[in-house]
Amino acid sequence: MLGVEVKNIHMAKHGSDSGVYDSKGRFVSWKFEEIFAKFARTHSDALTSDELKAMLKANREPKDYRGWVASWTEWITLYNLCKDKEGLLKKETIRGVYDGSLFQQMEREKLAAAGKKK
Repeated sequence: MLGVEVKNIHMAKHGSDSGVYDSKGRFVSWKFEEIFAKFARTHSDALTSDELKAMLKANREPKDYRGWVASWTEWITLYNLCKDKEGLLKKETIRGVYDGSLFQQMEREKLAAAGKKK
């Protein structure tokens, strides 16, 4: 599957982020894995709501209020849209945000659901 190329992704970086993209917009795989090594306590391949909140708190830079709001908005939106029935945000779902495949998957699911309603 092809990833989504965002030419200026590095310009969307903000303080208090996860560091999964570096300052040049490159995916940093060890930072991605670090999210789960540090915060995924209930399941090694997913984050609960509390684990996600702990990550957001740990990533806060002092007095970086804009970064706090940006990170919180991004992650809580992702959690609310993509958590499973057990309230888990799966690792592969999060990876899909970074490589762009999540958005294609969500589109396919929406089209399939619309087709079932007909």
